This record gives sequence, C-alpha cells and structure tokens, in this order.
Amino acid sequence: MKISMFTEVFLPKIDGVVTRVTRTMEQLAELGHEVQLFAPGDPPAEYAGFTVNRVRGISFKPVYPEIKVGMPTPSIARKIEEFQPDVIHAVNPVWLAAFGVLSAKRRGIPLVASFHTNVPEYTESLRIGWLRQPAAAWIRTLHNQAAVNLCTSGPMVDKATAQGIRNVELWPKAVDTDGYSPERRSRKMRARLTDGHPEAPLVIYVGRLSAEKNLDRLAPIMRKVRERVPNARLAMVGSGPQADDLKKMMDPAFTTFTGYLSGADLQSAFASGDVFAFPSVTETLGLVALESFASGVPVVGARAGGIPFVIDEAKTGYLVEPEDYDAWAERIALLLNDEALRTEMGHTARSEALRHGWRAATESLVDYYQRAIDEHRS
Repeated sequence: MKISMFTEVFLPKIDGVVTRVTRTMEQLAELGHEVQLFAPGDPPAEYAGFTVNRVRGISFKPVYPEIKVGMPTPSIARKIEEFQPDVIHAVNPVWLAAFGVLSAKRRGIPLVASFHTNVPEYTESLRIGWLRQPAAAWIRTLHNQAAVNLCTSGPMVDKATAQGIRNVELWPKAVDTDGYSPERRSRKMRARLTDGHPEAPLVIYVGRLSAEKNLDRLAPIMRKVRERVPNARLAMVGSGPQADDLKKMMDPAFTTFTGYLSGADLQSAFASGDVFAFPSVTETLGLVALESFASGVPVVGARAGGIPFVIDEAKTGYLVEPEDYDAWAERIALLLNDEALRTEMGHTARSEALRHGWRAATESLVDYYQRAIDEHRS
C-alpha cells in the first residue's frame, strides 16, 4: 500500500503526535508499505527509509513559537502525482494537513484523517479564545471529507462525534515498552532530577512546558504535597513557551528544571521518578502517561480529556478533579509515603503498557486505510 501522509508537526519537535507519526512510519516500513511524508519546518530528509518532503514553515508567533505552520506550494501536487498514493492520511488537519485533505478530494484519492489535538480547546489556554468557534467549524469541515476519522482514546471518539465529526473510529493506544522500562531507573538520573538529593521523594512531569498543559497548577499542588511530605521534590522535564513563567511560579528550593531531554536520558528520567503528575485537561490521549506506565511509574492525572481512558483508578494511578488541589496532594502524598503501594501500582502500570504495542496499533491503522480504499471503489 502507498500512503501519502501530511502532518502539522514532525521532528525535530517532540510531542505525542510526532511520536505517533514516527512509530507508525517505522511499523509501516516493517510491514512492507510505502510512505511519503509532508512536514513543516526543517525535518530530516528521510525517516524509516521514507522520503520526508520539507514544507516551508513560519513560526506561530507570538502565540506558540515552537509551532511551524506549513505553507503549501505547487510542488506538493507534483510529488503526489509522481507517488500515486492509494490513500492519503491527514494527521491533525489544520493548515498543511488541510492541503492533504484538499489534495485527496481534488484527485479522488481515499482519505483518512486523525484527530490528535483538540485545537478549539487549546485556543482558550493560548488566549485566542475568539478563534474557538471558527476553529471548530474549520476542523469539522476538514474531517468530514474523510471516509474514516481516527481518535486515540474513547473519550475523544465521543467528543469528536459530539462536535459533529462523522465516521469516527478508535486508533488503539500504543507505547514503546523496550525503550521505556523500569530498568532505565538510575541513581545518577535521580541526582540530576533532584539537584543532588536522590533519596528525596520525587514527583515528575515530562512534556511540553506550555499553557495548555495546565502546569501552573503544580505550584499550589506541590506546596500542599510538601505539607504532607516535607522533603518531596518536583522535576520538570521538557521545554516550551511557558518555561520562563513556570520557573518564576515554582519554588527553586525543591523544583528542578532539566530542559529538553531525549533518547536514553529521557527514558531514564521517566523511570527515575516516583510519581508522575499530569494536570493537563486538554489531552486527547496523553502518551506520556503510557510512557510513565511502561517505565513502572504510577500516574496521578486530571479527570478530563483522554486521561481517564489511560489511568485505571487505584490500579495504575489516580484520577483527580482538575482544580481540587487538596485531592491532588493527598493522592500524590499517599504514593510517595507508601512504597509497597507505589511498587504494586508501578508493576500493574507496566503490565498494562505491555498490552499496547505499536505493531497492533499500526495493523489496525492499515485496516482503516483499506476500508477507506474499499469504500472509495464501491
């Protein structure tokens, strides 16, 4: 099968969408399929043996400087004609991937789209709330051109359907359980994450440092945690547009900002925490929670978005009302203080992660591609 894939984000940026795209490309290569990818900014020229077509991108300043908005050019149409895809996959179509939608409709190519970021909700946290309704209408219009629309969690299937998006199906969750493993835990990394206090109980967050992640809530949460666990510390792993503001909010006496980590360092950081705190209310899935599970670390997360689809209450972590800071502190402190409970939950979380491999998720995706192709032929 030949697949033209359009994405709004790709390497060198790292986030859940990029991870989903890269892992999927790796699996598609192993399964013998062909892919051409269109991505904005300055991605690598190839990935997993497939050509990555670079599309000039402009920074989404001042709202989100990390995001590169791809500017479609006539060369894209020529490359599609040369490749002759069986199906087009628009990943999170907003701008560049919207051109993938248009290309599919113009050329009569079967179309699959996937919904990874709830852009209308993000407009509020990014202080461009006036765009919420137009964004929702635009995204609904794009997705309703597709034969199949994919979401990565049950709650988001329901939400997308409620927003008027048709033909919505579940693209199974998946995680790398080889790279992310309890075996990556290290005293050296704990010392780095705790600023030289490796024995201290450690709460960790890994991901983008940006407004839509609701990370400002960790400041009052950690103050309340330390009322219960006085030597508890917080590690913030990642970078993003809110980094400087968060450094001003968090108490430097017990908070460490590592900046961006990747590869073995990132895997070790995940495994070296005691509890993963995930306050975001806008996740469509929350891949970092699955990566924490794979690392044997339980998650305390917001009862919102796709997170309830990931956390099995009191088995792999806890769900908390987003703004109930006392409840957050109680659950985090419970895990920090009870090593046996924490270890048991970590083992259960690891077992859960082992059930969700990338091969099965990608085979499911290929089935959806084939459905779109078959429907187009009929």
